[in-house]
Amino acid sequence: MSEGPQRRIVVVGGGTAGWMTAAALARFCVPQFSVTLVESDEIGTVGVGEATIPHIVLFNDALGIDEAEFLAATGATYKLGIAFEGWGASDQAYVHAFGQVGRGIGLLPFHHYWLRARSLGFAKPFGHYLLNTIILAGDRFAHIRREPGNPLPPVPYAFHFDASLYARFLRGYAEQRGITRQEGRIVAVNRHPTSGDISSVTLANGSQIEGDLFVDCSGFRGLLIEQELEAGFDDWTQWLPCDRATAVPCSSVQPVTPYTRAIARKAGWQWRIPLQHRIGNGHVHCSRHISEDEATAILLSNLDGEPMAEPRTLRFTTGRRRKAWVRNVVAIGLSSGFIEPLESTSIHLIQTGVNRLLELLPAGEISETARDSFNARSAFEMERLRDFVILHYHANGRQDEPFWDELRTMELPQSLRQRIDLFRQSGGVFPSLDELFDLRGWVQVMIGQGIIPERWHPLANQIEEEKLRQFLEMTEQAYIREAEGLPDHGAYVSRFAPMASNEIPAGANA
Repeated sequence: MSEGPQRRIVVVGGGTAGWMTAAALARFCVPQFSVTLVESDEIGTVGVGEATIPHIVLFNDALGIDEAEFLAATGATYKLGIAFEGWGASDQAYVHAFGQVGRGIGLLPFHHYWLRARSLGFAKPFGHYLLNTIILAGDRFAHIRREPGNPLPPVPYAFHFDASLYARFLRGYAEQRGITRQEGRIVAVNRHPTSGDISSVTLANGSQIEGDLFVDCSGFRGLLIEQELEAGFDDWTQWLPCDRATAVPCSSVQPVTPYTRAIARKAGWQWRIPLQHRIGNGHVHCSRHISEDEATAILLSNLDGEPMAEPRTLRFTTGRRRKAWVRNVVAIGLSSGFIEPLESTSIHLIQTGVNRLLELLPAGEISETARDSFNARSAFEMERLRDFVILHYHANGRQDEPFWDELRTMELPQSLRQRIDLFRQSGGVFPSLDELFDLRGWVQVMIGQGIIPERWHPLANQIEEEKLRQFLEMTEQAYIREAEGLPDHGAYVSRFAPMASNEIPAGANA
Protein backbone atom coordinates (compact mmCIF):
# COMPACT_ATOMS: atom_id res chain seq x y z
CA MET A 1 0.00 0.00 0.00
CA SER A 2 1.12 3.49 -0.72
CA GLU A 3 1.14 6.13 1.94
CA GLY A 4 -1.72 8.63 2.09
CA PRO A 5 -5.19 8.49 0.62
CA GLN A 6 -6.25 5.65 -1.64
CA ARG A 7 -6.16 7.02 -5.17
CA ARG A 8 -5.40 4.41 -7.83
CA ILE A 9 -7.71 1.48 -8.51
CA VAL A 10 -6.77 -1.12 -11.10
CA VAL A 11 -9.42 -3.53 -12.40
CA VAL A 12 -7.79 -6.65 -13.84
CA GLY A 13 -9.97 -8.22 -16.50
CA GLY A 14 -12.93 -7.07 -18.55
CA GLY A 15 -16.05 -9.04 -19.37
CA THR A 16 -19.22 -8.57 -17.38
CA ALA A 17 -17.48 -8.50 -13.98
CA GLY A 18 -14.79 -6.05 -15.00
CA TRP A 19 -17.04 -3.59 -16.75
CA MET A 20 -19.80 -3.73 -14.13
CA THR A 21 -17.12 -2.89 -11.56
CA ALA A 22 -15.63 -0.15 -13.72
CA ALA A 23 -19.04 1.37 -14.47
CA ALA A 24 -19.93 1.55 -10.79
CA LEU A 25 -16.55 3.09 -9.94
CA ALA A 26 -17.02 5.59 -12.77
CA ARG A 27 -20.43 6.58 -11.46
CA PHE A 28 -19.51 6.94 -7.79
CA CYS A 29 -15.72 7.25 -7.41
CA VAL A 30 -14.32 9.27 -10.32
CA PRO A 31 -12.64 11.78 -10.12
CA GLN A 32 -11.73 11.19 -6.47
CA PHE A 33 -10.12 7.93 -7.54
CA SER A 34 -8.33 7.17 -10.79
CA VAL A 35 -9.50 3.87 -12.28
CA THR A 36 -7.73 1.80 -14.92
CA LEU A 37 -9.12 -1.42 -16.40
CA VAL A 38 -6.62 -3.83 -17.90
CA GLU A 39 -7.85 -6.44 -20.36
CA SER A 40 -6.46 -8.36 -23.29
CA ASP A 41 -8.26 -9.06 -26.52
CA GLU A 42 -6.28 -12.32 -26.61
CA ILE A 43 -8.17 -13.68 -23.60
CA GLY A 44 -11.81 -14.59 -24.12
CA THR A 45 -14.56 -14.20 -21.54
CA VAL A 46 -17.00 -16.86 -20.35
CA GLY A 47 -20.07 -14.94 -21.52
CA VAL A 48 -22.75 -17.56 -20.84
CA GLY A 49 -24.59 -15.80 -18.03
CA GLU A 50 -27.51 -13.97 -19.58
CA ALA A 51 -30.46 -14.44 -17.22
CA THR A 52 -30.71 -12.16 -14.21
CA ILE A 53 -32.84 -11.48 -11.14
CA PRO A 54 -34.67 -8.22 -10.28
CA HIS A 55 -31.73 -6.66 -8.44
CA ILE A 56 -30.13 -5.87 -11.82
CA VAL A 57 -32.85 -3.26 -12.33
CA LEU A 58 -31.58 -1.47 -9.23
CA PHE A 59 -27.99 -1.62 -10.49
CA ASN A 60 -28.87 -0.07 -13.82
CA ASP A 61 -31.03 2.55 -12.13
CA ALA A 62 -28.19 3.47 -9.77
CA LEU A 63 -25.97 4.10 -12.79
CA GLY A 64 -28.68 6.24 -14.37
CA ILE A 65 -29.01 3.93 -17.37
CA ASP A 66 -32.07 4.38 -19.56
CA GLU A 67 -33.89 1.04 -19.70
CA ALA A 68 -34.99 1.28 -23.32
CA GLU A 69 -31.45 2.17 -24.43
CA PHE A 70 -30.06 -0.76 -22.42
CA LEU A 71 -32.58 -3.24 -23.88
CA ALA A 72 -31.90 -2.16 -27.45
CA ALA A 73 -28.11 -2.28 -27.00
CA THR A 74 -28.05 -5.75 -25.42
CA GLY A 75 -30.86 -7.54 -27.26
CA ALA A 76 -32.63 -7.88 -23.95
CA THR A 77 -36.04 -9.25 -23.13
CA TYR A 78 -37.93 -9.30 -19.84
CA LYS A 79 -37.96 -12.07 -17.28
CA LEU A 80 -40.66 -12.80 -14.67
CA GLY A 81 -39.28 -16.04 -13.26
CA ILE A 82 -37.80 -19.46 -13.99
CA ALA A 83 -39.76 -22.51 -15.14
CA PHE A 84 -38.29 -25.72 -13.64
CA GLU A 85 -39.24 -28.68 -15.77
CA GLY A 86 -38.73 -32.28 -14.69
CA TRP A 87 -37.15 -31.57 -11.32
CA GLY A 88 -39.85 -32.74 -8.91
CA ALA A 89 -40.54 -35.63 -11.28
CA SER A 90 -39.76 -36.15 -14.95
CA ASP A 91 -43.28 -35.15 -16.01
CA GLN A 92 -43.81 -32.25 -13.59
CA ALA A 93 -43.04 -28.54 -13.76
CA TYR A 94 -43.31 -25.49 -11.53
CA VAL A 95 -42.27 -21.85 -11.65
CA HIS A 96 -40.06 -19.93 -9.27
CA ALA A 97 -41.58 -16.53 -9.94
CA PHE A 98 -40.47 -13.11 -8.83
CA GLY A 99 -42.74 -11.19 -6.53
CA GLN A 100 -45.36 -11.75 -3.90
CA VAL A 101 -46.63 -15.23 -3.10
CA GLY A 102 -50.41 -15.12 -2.85
CA ARG A 103 -51.79 -12.66 -0.33
CA GLY A 104 -51.15 -12.99 3.37
CA ILE A 105 -53.84 -12.56 6.01
CA GLY A 106 -52.82 -11.00 9.28
CA LEU A 107 -49.46 -12.21 10.54
CA LEU A 108 -49.19 -15.36 8.44
CA PRO A 109 -47.62 -15.87 5.02
CA PHE A 110 -49.99 -17.11 2.34
CA HIS A 111 -48.65 -20.66 2.12
CA HIS A 112 -50.07 -21.58 5.54
CA TYR A 113 -53.59 -20.83 4.30
CA TRP A 114 -52.86 -22.71 1.07
CA LEU A 115 -51.71 -25.75 3.06
CA ARG A 116 -54.93 -25.79 5.06
CA ALA A 117 -57.03 -25.38 1.90
CA ARG A 118 -55.06 -28.20 0.31
CA SER A 119 -55.92 -30.49 3.21
CA LEU A 120 -59.58 -29.57 2.72
CA GLY A 121 -59.37 -30.49 -0.95
CA PHE A 122 -60.03 -27.20 -2.73
CA ALA A 123 -56.62 -25.56 -3.17
CA LYS A 124 -55.31 -25.43 -6.72
CA PRO A 125 -51.59 -25.83 -7.50
CA PHE A 126 -49.49 -23.19 -5.79
CA GLY A 127 -48.71 -21.27 -8.98
CA HIS A 128 -52.38 -20.35 -9.42
CA TYR A 129 -51.89 -17.78 -6.66
CA LEU A 130 -48.72 -16.08 -7.95
CA LEU A 131 -49.29 -13.09 -10.21
CA ASN A 132 -46.00 -13.36 -12.11
CA THR A 133 -46.60 -17.08 -12.75
CA ILE A 134 -50.01 -16.35 -14.26
CA ILE A 135 -48.64 -13.51 -16.40
CA LEU A 136 -45.70 -15.48 -17.79
CA ALA A 137 -47.91 -18.49 -18.53
CA GLY A 138 -49.60 -16.31 -21.15
CA ASP A 139 -46.30 -14.92 -22.48
CA ARG A 140 -47.34 -11.39 -21.49
CA PHE A 141 -45.56 -8.39 -20.03
CA ALA A 142 -45.87 -4.67 -19.40
CA HIS A 143 -44.49 -2.17 -16.95
CA ILE A 144 -47.09 -1.79 -14.21
CA ARG A 145 -47.28 1.18 -11.88
CA ARG A 146 -49.64 0.72 -8.93
CA GLU A 147 -51.65 3.60 -7.56
CA PRO A 148 -51.59 3.97 -3.75
CA GLY A 149 -54.16 1.69 -2.18
CA ASN A 150 -54.29 -0.78 -5.08
CA PRO A 151 -54.51 -4.25 -3.48
CA LEU A 152 -52.76 -5.99 -6.36
CA PRO A 153 -49.05 -6.74 -5.87
CA PRO A 154 -46.26 -5.26 -7.98
CA VAL A 155 -44.83 -7.15 -10.95
CA PRO A 156 -41.06 -7.27 -10.39
CA TYR A 157 -38.94 -8.25 -13.37
CA ALA A 158 -35.41 -8.92 -14.49
CA PHE A 159 -33.80 -9.29 -17.92
CA HIS A 160 -32.42 -11.79 -20.36
CA PHE A 161 -29.55 -10.14 -22.24
CA ASP A 162 -26.42 -10.81 -24.22
CA ALA A 163 -23.64 -10.67 -21.62
CA SER A 164 -20.96 -9.67 -24.14
CA LEU A 165 -23.12 -6.80 -25.39
CA TYR A 166 -23.82 -5.72 -21.81
CA ALA A 167 -20.08 -5.58 -21.14
CA ARG A 168 -19.62 -3.52 -24.31
CA PHE A 169 -22.45 -1.20 -23.31
CA LEU A 170 -20.94 -0.66 -19.84
CA ARG A 171 -17.50 -0.12 -21.33
CA GLY A 172 -18.86 2.82 -23.31
CA TYR A 173 -20.58 4.13 -20.18
CA ALA A 174 -17.41 3.82 -18.06
CA GLU A 175 -15.01 5.31 -20.59
CA GLN A 176 -17.27 8.31 -21.10
CA ARG A 177 -17.01 8.94 -17.34
CA GLY A 178 -13.24 8.82 -16.98
CA ILE A 179 -12.26 5.14 -16.81
CA THR A 180 -9.04 4.35 -18.66
CA ARG A 181 -8.88 1.04 -20.54
CA GLN A 182 -5.42 -0.45 -21.00
CA GLU A 183 -5.14 -3.17 -23.62
CA GLY A 184 -2.56 -5.84 -22.86
CA ARG A 185 -1.86 -9.30 -21.48
CA ILE A 186 -0.45 -9.40 -17.96
CA VAL A 187 2.82 -11.33 -17.84
CA ALA A 188 3.99 -10.49 -14.29
CA VAL A 189 2.54 -9.43 -10.96
CA ASN A 190 4.81 -7.28 -8.82
CA ARG A 191 4.74 -7.10 -5.01
CA HIS A 192 5.83 -4.41 -2.57
CA PRO A 193 9.05 -5.67 -0.92
CA THR A 194 7.93 -4.73 2.58
CA SER A 195 4.14 -5.01 2.79
CA GLY A 196 3.69 -7.85 0.31
CA ASP A 197 0.82 -5.97 -1.36
CA ILE A 198 0.48 -5.93 -5.13
CA SER A 199 2.26 -2.83 -6.39
CA SER A 200 1.82 -3.19 -10.15
CA VAL A 201 1.23 -5.55 -13.04
CA THR A 202 3.51 -5.84 -16.04
CA LEU A 203 2.07 -6.17 -19.54
CA ALA A 204 3.49 -8.11 -22.46
CA ASN A 205 4.72 -4.87 -24.06
CA GLY A 206 6.78 -4.12 -20.95
CA SER A 207 4.64 -1.34 -19.51
CA GLN A 208 3.65 -1.39 -15.84
CA ILE A 209 0.29 -0.44 -14.37
CA GLU A 210 0.63 0.69 -10.78
CA GLY A 211 -2.18 0.78 -8.26
CA ASP A 212 -3.13 1.01 -4.61
CA LEU A 213 -6.17 -1.25 -4.79
CA PHE A 214 -6.57 -4.05 -7.34
CA VAL A 215 -9.88 -5.66 -8.29
CA ASP A 216 -9.43 -9.16 -9.67
CA CYS A 217 -12.00 -9.78 -12.41
CA SER A 218 -9.83 -12.32 -14.23
CA GLY A 219 -12.41 -15.10 -14.11
CA PHE A 220 -11.76 -18.68 -13.02
CA ARG A 221 -7.98 -18.11 -13.21
CA GLY A 222 -8.00 -15.80 -10.21
CA LEU A 223 -4.80 -14.25 -11.54
CA LEU A 224 -4.19 -12.07 -8.49
CA ILE A 225 -6.34 -13.53 -5.71
CA GLU A 226 -5.29 -17.16 -6.23
CA GLN A 227 -2.30 -17.49 -8.53
CA GLU A 228 -0.40 -14.73 -6.74
CA LEU A 229 -1.92 -14.40 -3.24
CA GLU A 230 -3.07 -18.03 -2.77
CA ALA A 231 -6.40 -17.22 -1.11
CA GLY A 232 -7.45 -20.87 -1.12
CA PHE A 233 -10.62 -22.48 -2.44
CA ASP A 234 -13.48 -24.37 -0.80
CA ASP A 235 -14.63 -27.08 -3.21
CA TRP A 236 -18.38 -27.84 -3.08
CA THR A 237 -18.38 -30.64 -5.64
CA GLN A 238 -19.60 -33.11 -3.00
CA TRP A 239 -22.99 -31.34 -3.08
CA LEU A 240 -22.97 -29.80 -6.55
CA PRO A 241 -21.15 -32.32 -8.78
CA CYS A 242 -21.87 -30.74 -12.17
CA ASP A 243 -18.55 -29.61 -13.64
CA ARG A 244 -19.24 -28.91 -17.30
CA ALA A 245 -21.49 -26.57 -19.29
CA THR A 246 -21.91 -26.93 -23.05
CA ALA A 247 -23.44 -23.86 -24.67
CA VAL A 248 -24.78 -22.96 -28.10
CA PRO A 249 -27.05 -20.19 -29.44
CA CYS A 250 -29.90 -20.93 -31.80
CA SER A 251 -32.23 -18.85 -33.93
CA SER A 252 -35.28 -17.26 -32.33
CA VAL A 253 -38.78 -18.69 -32.42
CA GLN A 254 -42.16 -17.38 -31.33
CA PRO A 255 -43.37 -16.67 -28.76
CA VAL A 256 -40.59 -14.72 -27.05
CA THR A 257 -41.19 -16.05 -23.56
CA PRO A 258 -40.73 -13.80 -20.50
CA TYR A 259 -39.08 -16.51 -18.42
CA THR A 260 -36.02 -18.72 -18.28
CA ARG A 261 -36.42 -22.48 -18.61
CA ALA A 262 -34.34 -24.93 -16.53
CA ILE A 263 -35.04 -28.39 -17.92
CA ALA A 264 -33.75 -31.42 -16.01
CA ARG A 265 -31.81 -33.94 -18.09
CA LYS A 266 -30.45 -37.36 -17.11
CA ALA A 267 -27.18 -36.01 -15.66
CA GLY A 268 -27.77 -32.28 -15.30
CA TRP A 269 -30.05 -29.63 -16.76
CA GLN A 270 -30.54 -27.46 -19.81
CA TRP A 271 -31.10 -23.71 -19.84
CA ARG A 272 -33.13 -21.78 -22.40
CA ILE A 273 -32.85 -17.99 -22.42
CA PRO A 274 -34.78 -16.03 -25.10
CA LEU A 275 -33.25 -12.80 -26.39
CA GLN A 276 -34.42 -10.48 -29.14
CA HIS A 277 -31.92 -11.81 -31.69
CA ARG A 278 -31.41 -15.41 -30.60
CA ILE A 279 -32.01 -18.01 -27.90
CA GLY A 280 -29.22 -18.87 -25.49
CA ASN A 281 -29.00 -22.59 -24.69
CA GLY A 282 -26.73 -24.64 -22.48
CA HIS A 283 -26.41 -28.03 -20.85
CA VAL A 284 -24.91 -28.12 -17.35
CA HIS A 285 -23.80 -31.67 -16.61
CA CYS A 286 -21.65 -33.96 -14.50
CA SER A 287 -18.71 -35.56 -16.29
CA ARG A 288 -18.84 -38.59 -13.97
CA HIS A 289 -22.25 -39.52 -15.35
CA ILE A 290 -22.18 -38.37 -18.98
CA SER A 291 -19.57 -37.65 -21.64
CA GLU A 292 -19.17 -34.27 -23.28
CA ASP A 293 -20.15 -35.79 -26.63
CA GLU A 294 -23.40 -37.19 -25.25
CA ALA A 295 -24.17 -33.97 -23.35
CA THR A 296 -23.64 -31.98 -26.55
CA ALA A 297 -25.85 -34.35 -28.52
CA ILE A 298 -28.65 -34.00 -25.96
CA LEU A 299 -28.38 -30.21 -26.14
CA LEU A 300 -28.41 -30.08 -29.94
CA SER A 301 -31.38 -32.41 -30.14
CA ASN A 302 -33.43 -30.14 -27.87
CA LEU A 303 -33.02 -26.74 -29.54
CA ASP A 304 -36.02 -24.74 -30.71
CA GLY A 305 -34.22 -23.19 -33.67
CA GLU A 306 -31.20 -23.76 -35.90
CA PRO A 307 -27.78 -23.62 -34.18
CA MET A 308 -25.96 -20.33 -34.84
CA ALA A 309 -22.47 -21.44 -33.79
CA GLU A 310 -20.48 -24.49 -32.83
CA PRO A 311 -21.14 -25.78 -29.30
CA ARG A 312 -18.43 -24.99 -26.78
CA THR A 313 -17.84 -26.59 -23.41
CA LEU A 314 -16.75 -24.79 -20.26
CA ARG A 315 -15.19 -26.67 -17.35
CA PHE A 316 -15.68 -25.43 -13.80
CA THR A 317 -15.52 -26.36 -10.14
CA THR A 318 -18.28 -25.14 -7.84
CA GLY A 319 -17.07 -23.41 -4.70
CA ARG A 320 -15.66 -20.15 -3.38
CA ARG A 321 -12.38 -18.52 -2.46
CA ARG A 322 -11.74 -18.83 1.26
CA LYS A 323 -11.07 -15.10 1.20
CA ALA A 324 -12.36 -12.76 -1.49
CA TRP A 325 -10.28 -9.83 -0.20
CA VAL A 326 -6.60 -10.52 0.51
CA ARG A 327 -4.13 -7.71 1.14
CA ASN A 328 -5.00 -5.03 -1.44
CA VAL A 329 -6.78 -7.36 -3.86
CA VAL A 330 -10.57 -7.80 -4.03
CA ALA A 331 -11.96 -10.65 -6.14
CA ILE A 332 -15.26 -10.00 -7.92
CA GLY A 333 -17.12 -12.35 -10.23
CA LEU A 334 -15.78 -15.79 -11.17
CA SER A 335 -12.43 -15.04 -9.55
CA SER A 336 -14.22 -15.08 -6.16
CA GLY A 337 -16.09 -18.34 -6.74
CA PHE A 338 -18.72 -20.03 -8.85
CA ILE A 339 -22.17 -21.50 -8.40
CA GLU A 340 -23.84 -22.86 -11.50
CA PRO A 341 -26.44 -20.48 -12.98
CA LEU A 342 -29.50 -22.52 -11.97
CA GLU A 343 -31.12 -19.52 -10.26
CA SER A 344 -29.53 -16.88 -12.51
CA THR A 345 -27.30 -15.53 -9.76
CA SER A 346 -23.91 -15.15 -11.49
CA ILE A 347 -24.38 -11.52 -12.47
CA HIS A 348 -26.06 -10.78 -9.14
CA LEU A 349 -22.95 -11.99 -7.29
CA ILE A 350 -20.91 -9.49 -9.31
CA GLN A 351 -23.36 -6.79 -8.30
CA THR A 352 -23.21 -7.58 -4.57
CA GLY A 353 -19.42 -7.77 -4.71
CA VAL A 354 -19.33 -4.31 -6.27
CA ASN A 355 -21.76 -3.01 -3.65
CA ARG A 356 -19.60 -4.31 -0.78
CA LEU A 357 -16.50 -2.83 -2.38
CA LEU A 358 -18.14 0.60 -2.63
CA GLU A 359 -19.33 0.40 0.98
CA LEU A 360 -15.86 -0.47 2.28
CA LEU A 361 -13.76 1.54 -0.19
CA PRO A 362 -10.74 2.64 1.84
CA ALA A 363 -9.76 6.28 2.09
CA GLY A 364 -6.25 5.35 3.18
CA GLU A 365 -4.61 2.14 4.35
CA ILE A 366 -6.85 -0.90 4.06
CA SER A 367 -7.93 -2.07 7.49
CA GLU A 368 -8.10 -5.69 8.55
CA THR A 369 -11.59 -4.99 9.86
CA ALA A 370 -12.80 -3.96 6.41
CA ARG A 371 -11.30 -7.07 4.84
CA ASP A 372 -12.83 -9.31 7.51
CA SER A 373 -16.24 -7.73 7.00
CA PHE A 374 -16.08 -8.15 3.24
CA ASN A 375 -14.95 -11.76 3.51
CA ALA A 376 -17.52 -12.73 6.13
CA ARG A 377 -20.41 -11.26 4.16
CA SER A 378 -19.19 -12.80 0.91
CA ALA A 379 -18.88 -16.23 2.53
CA PHE A 380 -22.35 -16.01 4.10
CA GLU A 381 -23.94 -15.01 0.80
CA MET A 382 -22.27 -17.79 -1.16
CA GLU A 383 -23.01 -20.48 1.42
CA ARG A 384 -26.71 -19.62 1.64
CA LEU A 385 -26.94 -19.49 -2.13
CA ARG A 386 -25.14 -22.85 -2.27
CA ASP A 387 -27.80 -24.33 0.02
CA PHE A 388 -30.61 -22.95 -2.14
CA VAL A 389 -29.17 -24.50 -5.30
CA ILE A 390 -28.50 -27.83 -3.54
CA LEU A 391 -32.17 -27.89 -2.54
CA HIS A 392 -33.22 -28.16 -6.19
CA TYR A 393 -31.03 -31.21 -6.72
CA HIS A 394 -31.72 -32.95 -3.44
CA ALA A 395 -35.51 -32.57 -3.55
CA ASN A 396 -35.78 -34.22 -6.95
CA GLY A 397 -38.39 -36.86 -7.66
CA ARG A 398 -36.76 -38.48 -10.69
CA GLN A 399 -36.44 -42.24 -10.61
CA ASP A 400 -33.87 -44.79 -11.76
CA GLU A 401 -31.26 -42.26 -12.89
CA PRO A 402 -27.91 -42.65 -11.08
CA PHE A 403 -27.09 -38.94 -11.09
CA TRP A 404 -30.41 -37.93 -9.52
CA ASP A 405 -30.57 -40.92 -7.16
CA GLU A 406 -27.14 -39.98 -5.79
CA LEU A 407 -28.18 -36.38 -5.14
CA ARG A 408 -31.48 -37.32 -3.53
CA THR A 409 -29.70 -39.47 -0.93
CA MET A 410 -26.57 -37.38 -0.30
CA GLU A 411 -25.61 -35.94 3.07
CA LEU A 412 -26.65 -32.29 3.17
CA PRO A 413 -24.97 -29.28 4.79
CA GLN A 414 -26.41 -28.99 8.29
CA SER A 415 -27.78 -25.52 7.55
CA LEU A 416 -29.89 -26.87 4.69
CA ARG A 417 -30.96 -30.02 6.52
CA GLN A 418 -32.33 -27.96 9.40
CA ARG A 419 -34.24 -25.66 7.03
CA ILE A 420 -35.87 -28.54 5.14
CA ASP A 421 -36.80 -30.36 8.35
CA LEU A 422 -38.39 -27.26 9.87
CA PHE A 423 -40.44 -26.59 6.76
CA ARG A 424 -41.57 -30.19 6.42
CA GLN A 425 -42.64 -30.34 10.07
CA SER A 426 -44.40 -26.99 10.43
CA GLY A 427 -44.33 -24.95 7.23
CA GLY A 428 -41.89 -22.55 8.87
CA VAL A 429 -39.04 -20.99 6.90
CA PHE A 430 -37.06 -18.07 8.28
CA PRO A 431 -34.23 -16.87 6.02
CA SER A 432 -31.90 -14.19 7.32
CA LEU A 433 -32.45 -10.67 6.07
CA ASP A 434 -28.98 -10.85 4.50
CA GLU A 435 -29.87 -13.82 2.29
CA LEU A 436 -30.56 -13.35 -1.40
CA PHE A 437 -33.58 -15.64 -1.52
CA ASP A 438 -36.25 -14.93 1.04
CA LEU A 439 -39.29 -16.90 2.21
CA ARG A 440 -40.96 -16.54 -1.20
CA GLY A 441 -38.17 -18.34 -3.04
CA TRP A 442 -37.72 -21.12 -0.52
CA VAL A 443 -41.44 -21.83 -0.32
CA GLN A 444 -41.89 -21.95 -4.10
CA VAL A 445 -39.00 -24.37 -4.65
CA MET A 446 -39.80 -26.66 -1.73
CA ILE A 447 -43.50 -26.93 -2.57
CA GLY A 448 -42.74 -27.06 -6.29
CA GLN A 449 -40.49 -30.08 -5.77
CA GLY A 450 -42.80 -31.92 -3.43
CA ILE A 451 -41.68 -30.95 0.07
CA ILE A 452 -45.14 -30.48 1.56
CA PRO A 453 -45.33 -29.56 5.26
CA GLU A 454 -47.08 -31.99 7.57
CA ARG A 455 -48.73 -29.12 9.44
CA TRP A 456 -49.42 -25.43 9.09
CA HIS A 457 -49.51 -22.58 11.58
CA PRO A 458 -52.52 -22.97 13.90
CA LEU A 459 -53.64 -19.36 13.30
CA ALA A 460 -54.56 -20.38 9.74
CA ASN A 461 -57.44 -22.35 11.25
CA GLN A 462 -59.15 -19.19 12.47
CA ILE A 463 -60.64 -18.33 9.10
CA GLU A 464 -63.89 -20.13 8.28
CA GLU A 465 -63.63 -22.78 5.57
CA GLU A 466 -66.01 -21.03 3.16
CA LYS A 467 -64.24 -17.71 3.61
CA LEU A 468 -60.94 -19.43 2.95
CA ARG A 469 -62.37 -20.89 -0.25
CA GLN A 470 -63.58 -17.46 -1.35
CA PHE A 471 -60.25 -15.87 -0.46
CA LEU A 472 -58.29 -18.24 -2.70
CA GLU A 473 -60.80 -17.92 -5.53
CA MET A 474 -60.80 -14.12 -5.38
CA THR A 475 -57.00 -14.02 -5.35
CA GLU A 476 -56.67 -16.23 -8.40
CA GLN A 477 -59.38 -14.48 -10.38
CA ALA A 478 -57.96 -11.02 -9.65
CA TYR A 479 -54.57 -12.16 -10.93
CA ILE A 480 -56.07 -13.75 -14.04
CA ARG A 481 -57.93 -10.54 -14.92
CA GLU A 482 -54.74 -8.53 -14.44
CA ALA A 483 -52.76 -10.87 -16.70
CA GLU A 484 -55.40 -10.91 -19.44
CA GLY A 485 -55.15 -7.14 -19.74
CA LEU A 486 -51.43 -7.17 -20.53
CA PRO A 487 -49.91 -7.24 -24.04
CA ASP A 488 -47.83 -9.97 -25.63
CA HIS A 489 -44.30 -9.86 -24.25
CA GLY A 490 -42.50 -10.03 -27.60
CA ALA A 491 -44.68 -7.33 -29.10
CA TYR A 492 -44.15 -5.12 -26.06
CA VAL A 493 -40.37 -5.41 -26.30
CA SER A 494 -40.38 -4.72 -30.04
CA ARG A 495 -42.31 -1.50 -29.44
CA PHE A 496 -40.46 -0.36 -26.34
CA ALA A 497 -36.82 -1.09 -27.24
CA PRO A 498 -36.18 -3.03 -30.45
CA MET A 499 -32.63 -4.10 -31.13
CA ALA A 500 -31.13 -2.48 -34.22
CA SER A 501 -29.76 -4.93 -36.78
CA ASN A 502 -26.34 -3.26 -36.66
CA GLU A 503 -26.11 -4.12 -32.95
CA ILE A 504 -26.31 -7.87 -33.58
CA PRO A 505 -22.79 -9.33 -33.32
CA ALA A 506 -21.50 -11.42 -36.21
CA GLY A 507 -20.41 -14.20 -33.83
CA ALA A 508 -23.19 -14.79 -31.31
CA ASN A 509 -22.35 -16.05 -27.86
CA ALA A 510 -24.30 -18.74 -26.09
